[in-house]
Amino acid sequence: MTRPATVTICALVLFGAMGTNGAFAITAEVAKKCEALVAKAFPPREPGNPAAGSAKGSGRDQQVYFKKCVANDGQPPSDDGKAPK
Repeated sequence: MTRPATVTICALVLFGAMGTNGAFAITAEVAKKCEALVAKAFPPREPGNPAAGSAKGSGRDQQVYFKKCVANDGQPPSDDGKAPK
C-alpha cells in the first residue's frame, strides 16, 4: 500500500471509532423491573391480547416511560413520566 492510502485508512478507522454514541448497556435485572412497571402502568385493553393495545397511552408513551425507568436505575419515573389517566 502506498503511504496516502495507509493514512486514509487510518483516518477512516479513527473517525469511525470517534463516532460511536457511547450508549451504555442496561442490566437484565433493571430491564425486567422496568418492563414489569410498564406493564403495570399501561394495562392491556384486552387481557391476553397484546395486539389490542393499551388501555392507557400509546406505544410511544410506553417507550418514554421505559427509558425514564432505566435512567432512574429501575425506579418508577417521577410524576412527569407517569402513565396517562
